[in-house]
Amino acid sequence: MENLPALSAETLWDILHDQLDDGTVNRLVWHHLGYRYEAASQTWNTAAVETAWAEKFPAPPNFIESRSATVQLTRSIPKANKQLLKTELGFKGYSVDQLVPRLTRRATMTNWLLSVMVQQGLWASSERSQ
Repeated sequence: MENLPALSAETLWDILHDQLDDGTVNRLVWHHLGYRYEAASQTWNTAAVETAWAEKFPAPPNFIESRSATVQLTRSIPKANKQLLKTELGFKGYSVDQLVPRLTRRATMTNWLLSVMVQQGLWASSERSQ
């Protein structure tokens, strides 16, 4: 996908601190789910997307707006990786006044991306910062 930031601790913190726009965060997740946009045909190629995702979401969902998509994203995080934001990134969560769907969904997306990084061997615990 066009001009996506690399998966790194800095990118994850930028998502949590609301420094990356929602569209970019969605595109990062879509890319790592396997969705590829084909400009020539103006369609989404789902050949690399897991069947359960492709059947339920033939076009990638807007995770910020879709509770059901975020729930499915949460369920797709392996149990051992559910607490990575806290254990690996040291994220303490949002304050009560920040507990709004948009930010909590961004946190879910961040945890999912961190889980992908761990599963692909792209995360070193020494990256824990901020």
